[in-house]
Amino acid sequence: MASHFLEGEIQNEKPDKAAVHIIPVPLESSTSYGTGTAAGPDAIIEASTQLELWDGTGTPGTSGIHTAPPVDCSKEIAKTLDRIEDAVSYALECEALPLVLGGEHTVTLGALRAMKQKYGRFGVVQFDAHADLRNIYQGSPFSHACVMRRAMDDLRVPVFQIGVRALCAEEAEYRKAQEVPCLDARKLHIKGIPTQVLPANFPERIYITFDVDGLDPSVIRATGTPVPGGLGWHDALTLLERIVAGRRVIGADVVELAPAQGDHASDFAAAQLAYHLIGHGLPRD
Repeated sequence: MASHFLEGEIQNEKPDKAAVHIIPVPLESSTSYGTGTAAGPDAIIEASTQLELWDGTGTPGTSGIHTAPPVDCSKEIAKTLDRIEDAVSYALECEALPLVLGGEHTVTLGALRAMKQKYGRFGVVQFDAHADLRNIYQGSPFSHACVMRRAMDDLRVPVFQIGVRALCAEEAEYRKAQEVPCLDARKLHIKGIPTQVLPANFPERIYITFDVDGLDPSVIRATGTPVPGGLGWHDALTLLERIVAGRRVIGADVVELAPAQGDHASDFAAAQLAYHLIGHGLPRD
């Protein structure tokens, strides 16, 4: 297995010299359908060795990327979240862009805690097939199905949701009561991508969390909870381009890849997505 992101193309930069920290978090504690997300970070890093340095508009990899050791996920979820927060906080101390590779979606909460400590006000842009707004799921408030509820209720961070097409009545009611802004998959299919995606009053600083099941299974099938009718590849890239225009990306993650034997396409798409997020998070010349 590759030891660092883009191995073969670039060296693993020292933490204090890197513009980006890749933070692998092989967490799998609350998956509710298919399993395998613990293997997601390794699969993305391995697939990254096949990427081109040129991402279509530049070579963000040459800015310096440090791949950190995987976060220890062997203890209870509270300790794991603390360790994720520490790893992301260290990246921020190094003035680097943190890019977390999951693991299940719960990993995002640890990253958001570090962002809240550093920046105070910021917004989360969530690409996902699911709303993840349950208060408790299968007895835990830290389930992958609750991560955006924790962001909103516990951290008081505004969330904008893109691509949702599967949610329960509790989540629908919460969305309505909290007036959660969204571009659900059905609306995008009927009306297309708006020129201005985010509301004008959404925070200038944004954290992008990308659950790979936000994409259609024809793009990434290797995920625990695939849902038909998701985003196409180029629609996702267009959405990202319009979201980041005039805003600052302070961190990002790619989560919920569950590698399947022989499905190199899903791993590669997830790696390419991660690289695009790096490109959007770094200043362009």
